[in-house]
Amino acid sequence: MPTALVTLIGKPGCHLCDDARDLVSSVVAKLADDAAAPTITFEERSILDDADLHELYLEDIPVLLINGKVHNYWRIDPVRLRTALLEVS
Repeated sequence: MPTALVTLIGKPGCHLCDDARDLVSSVVAKLADDAAAPTITFEERSILDDADLHELYLEDIPVLLINGKVHNYWRIDPVRLRTALLEVS
């Protein structure tokens, strides 16, 4: 069974990060019952806790990674995210 690590990079108090968290959580929850979906782990990381992330993404948060690769910046499209997760092999 394929696996997907979905990482949301943001910071506290960021309204776009809050929106992204809600959207990603919703997409992941809906895929939980889909037999075609990979096993998905969702984690969050803050640019305030990691100097390297801060340097890389300060102007781009929220950033969404799938298996360590950038999927999207700023606003997350739920259809695009769902499609990307279903394509994880």
